[in-house]
Parts: sequence; C-alpha cells; structure tokens
Amino acid sequence: MEKTKQSDFRHIGNKLLNWYKTNARDLSFRQTKDPYKIWICEIVFQQTRIAQGLGHYNNFVQRFPDVKTLAEADENEVLLYWKGLGYYSRAINVHKAAQQIMNDYNGVFPHEYDEILKLKGVGKYTAAAVSSICFGGKIPAVDGNFYRVLSRIFADDFDISSSKAFNYFSELAHLILPENVGDFNQAMMDLGSEICKPKNPLCSECPLNEDCLAFSLNKVSEFPVKTKKVKAADLELKYYFVHRNGQFLIQQRKDDFIWKKLFEFPPEISDDLIPFIKSVKNVSHKLTHKNLSIEIFNVEVESEEIWHNFITQNNYIITDVEGSHEKSFPKPLENYIQNYETAYRIL
Repeated sequence: MEKTKQSDFRHIGNKLLNWYKTNARDLSFRQTKDPYKIWICEIVFQQTRIAQGLGHYNNFVQRFPDVKTLAEADENEVLLYWKGLGYYSRAINVHKAAQQIMNDYNGVFPHEYDEILKLKGVGKYTAAAVSSICFGGKIPAVDGNFYRVLSRIFADDFDISSSKAFNYFSELAHLILPENVGDFNQAMMDLGSEICKPKNPLCSECPLNEDCLAFSLNKVSEFPVKTKKVKAADLELKYYFVHRNGQFLIQQRKDDFIWKKLFEFPPEISDDLIPFIKSVKNVSHKLTHKNLSIEIFNVEVESEEIWHNFITQNNYIITDVEGSHEKSFPKPLENYIQNYETAYRIL
C-alpha cells in the first residue's frame, strides 16, 4: 500500500524538480557542494531572509573559509562577524561545532546524517539539508516551507505546532520524494519563499497547482493549520550608560540567558553615581518569546575619582565608540551607542 501511495504522488516531486531547473534562484552558495559552506548558510538563513543575510554570509565565509579557520578563531571575533544576523547563540554554536569537527572528526566534515546531527546547534532540518545537498542523502529537509506546501497540496489539517509535526510531514514528504533529494529540498525552499508564501501565495504561477487539493477546493488560505500559540513573556531590563570624556563602560554577558556572550552596559551603579544621571531612554524590543522593556540611563560622570573607583570595584571594560565597533552588542544597545556617537561628534 505504501509503495502504491508513493508511486501515485512521486510525479509531484519530479514536477517540482523540472520547475526548479529553470526557476532556481541564482545564489552564491548553490555553486558549491562544500558541506562547511552549506552548513553555515543553512544556519544563517534559519532566522534570516536570504535577501537580508546573503551579504553577512559572504563576509562570514570569506573571513572563516573552512572548519579549521573557524575552530581556531576567537569567539568574540566570530560573534563580531555574526553582527547584524541576531540570534547570536547560533554563532556560538557554529564555533563550538567547528571545534567539535576538528577534535572528533579529524577536521573532516561528517558525511552521514546521524553524525552531522551530533554537531552542536545542528537540528534535523540542517542535518538533512547538508546530507542531501552534499552527500546525496535521501532525507527531506523539513521546515516551515515543507509544512506549508505539503499541507496545501494534501489539504492536510495536521497541526504544525504539534510536537509530532516534524515526523508527520517527513512521512508525507517521502510520498513525493524524487531521486535527487538535494535539489528537491532546495526547490521546496524556493517554492515556499517565492510562490507558496504564507500570505498572498501566487497560486496561478505555482507548478504544482494542478496537484494542490487546497487550491482546487479554494481553501489555500486555511492551510497550514496552527492552533498553539506561545505567549511572549514580558521582561524588564535596566542599563546604565556610564561615560566620561568619550569613553564608556561595558561588560560581557554570560551564556546562561538571552544575548549570550554579547557585550552590555552596567546593569547597576553605585550610589555616588546617581547624581550624574542626565536622562533616561525607554526602549521596547521583541525577541522570539520575550517582549523587552528596557530603561537606559545616561550617566555622565564628572568626577574622575568616582569614575575610577567605580571601574576598579566592578572590573568593567573601558571602551569608546571606535572600540565598540569591534564588539557585538544587543541591537537596542548598539542603537544607543550609534546615537551617542552622533551626539558626541556634534559636540
């Protein structure tokens, strides 16, 4: 029965491949089968649109062209070259995974899906993508594009927020899987981002519209089904931008909470600094599962003695605007520094 079902739908995957041959996006990382570069691009574009992230990807692999270079790099430099992509834990993970490849695989990128999956920060989607594109693995790289396309093709109302969604849609994908799984996975990415979009899909241009049950039923907008919503938690943060004569104080965050290993302003000050508070700026910032309310106090220290005492007691790092460009900050704090830089230049 399974073989019959698979043969019934395999033509859909082949039709998608034919479309991909003439409609594939001309992207630099598609000119290589280097597993290192495919891995990096898959990590970069997990949370970043290709149009926004392509330049960052190119800069990253230019600076770190192979596993060995990345593994031997300083973590702060890796974070610096990840600047602008957000979700900095990804940068920390690729750095650790590169070291893992050097130590556990003698510097050779693992070929098997199960081994790729062991790398730090690598999930089932990324392992499937690298395996299929670089080593001919027969595994669908199931992600949001797969959920959307498959649920529409089969008018399937399986809840994509379910913990069982990945396995369910992986089985569904196998029904249409062609021989060339690497190109098929990339074709699904292109179809999902360019044609079968979450909103206002271009169904009239879709190569699979004749096979799409949701399209024939005029119910495309009803799929995919997602009932579970994660409510974002509210979080309040307070920072003190302590500065004097063009210099300001920072510290590096730990890796046990948001913005791991990024740099930040002091989260508290001593009582003798309170008289030097000039103003406060309120900033709202959204993370995936958190709504941040941030207060940033502008503390311009007029006393050199108090300035040095505060630094000595707390071991803060002294930097200036130029020096801050060599470090990675959370976006709200980076914006604050940019505004300070503008104001300071005017003065």
